[in-house]
Amino acid sequence: MSDIYDLIVIGAGSAGLTAAAFNGELGRKVAVIEREQVGGDCTWTGCMPSKALLHVAKIAHNIRIAGDYGITTSPPETDMEKVHDYIHSVIQGVYKHETPEKVTERGIEVVLGDAKFIDQHTIQVGDRTMKSKKFVIATGGRPATPPIPGLDTVPYKTNRNFFDNKVLPDHLMIIGAGPIGMEMGQSYNRLGAKVTIIGQHIMQNDEPEAVEVIRDTFEKEGVIMIQSTVTEVEKDGDNIILKLENGDSITGDMVLVAVGRTPNVELDLEKANIEYTKRGIPVNDKLQTNVPHIYAIGDVTTGAKFTHYAGYQGSAVGRNVLLPVGKTSGIPKYVPWVTFTDPEVAHAGLTEEQAREQYGSDVKTFMFSLADGDRSVAESDVEGFIKFVYRNTLDLLGVTIVGDRAGDMLIEYQLLIENKISARDLIGIIHAYPTYSDVARKALSKVMIEELMSSSVGKIAKKAINILP
Repeated sequence: MSDIYDLIVIGAGSAGLTAAAFNGELGRKVAVIEREQVGGDCTWTGCMPSKALLHVAKIAHNIRIAGDYGITTSPPETDMEKVHDYIHSVIQGVYKHETPEKVTERGIEVVLGDAKFIDQHTIQVGDRTMKSKKFVIATGGRPATPPIPGLDTVPYKTNRNFFDNKVLPDHLMIIGAGPIGMEMGQSYNRLGAKVTIIGQHIMQNDEPEAVEVIRDTFEKEGVIMIQSTVTEVEKDGDNIILKLENGDSITGDMVLVAVGRTPNVELDLEKANIEYTKRGIPVNDKLQTNVPHIYAIGDVTTGAKFTHYAGYQGSAVGRNVLLPVGKTSGIPKYVPWVTFTDPEVAHAGLTEEQAREQYGSDVKTFMFSLADGDRSVAESDVEGFIKFVYRNTLDLLGVTIVGDRAGDMLIEYQLLIENKISARDLIGIIHAYPTYSDVARKALSKVMIEELMSSSVGKIAKKAINILP
């Protein structure tokens, strides 16, 4: 009887821990199953180590350009072992709040092992048979491996082992030009490696204007971008050769594969009659699978693969498994994202292309240059912009920000897009000056004034003012 639970969560990453915590703290009998490390990819091989690496790389870059600001320095030299140690100190700093002991303090039993379904109410973990009224599958994903001939003959890296590296390569070659490839490529280039990024599509989910800024930045910094695909991989002594679809070949001493994620669905889901595809487990808006008492969240589903989205779904499912009525939707209309290159690229809502597909000629756009923002000028952050996609009287549909603090500026516009606050009210709030949030306010104010002045009301107002004494 001791192995019968109210809720079993399979997977102790961001999504799973969030889902379990709400129920554990309310006194439900909850267990979390984890086959690797509590904390998941975000803590160990994703968000935290990558942002730590980006931080170190930016320090090296700032030293390199310090002369532009009147500061005399020597060229930076990279000690990759110390970089490795710093990255792992950050990981441990986060993990200390997620250890099995810390999770247990929240009323949750932690079980380490590989879970397999026996039936719709039973799983096997090692020699334990565990039953539960409800389940949440939060097993996440792993790096996708493209079927490139010869790739399995070379010691390529993915985000799973990239942060264990203690040697700076002479030439890092990255297969994939999405967020991971772009962030890691810029980082290693700033640390002193030659970097080549190969991808058929470069940041394909972002606005073309944003991609152009990042391409220009990478070109100035020396990152080589090749828009092609890798057709074959060969090993030549200590070197690796990538053959490209365009007929060229590239030789380097390290390869990072960053082409997306594959969901971890190896749970004998068939024995519980849970439907799934190679893209993941489909769920409804309440995050239920086709088996109503079994839920799925995060990267293991067919939805977006972001830690913040997984955490959001963890919160929603934590309530849904507990409450018999009034369940919360775990699939919002929009999911924001940030690519943490330098400058950052942040997006919320619809892109211009998506908006025009839905609303046609009603869609308008407005570009605000960060060169017009006082704080961004003070910090030489003037290459970026804020792009508004809207219709009618500033019905904001989407926004893209390219700039040093783009991710932190995004939330103000999310409030507008989600219809929780009006543009007029947001502009009316006093913003501390000079801050990046004030730049966001100024950009919104400028587009509102442009709309007002071009409207019939604005034209009448201008005529009325002209006849005043």
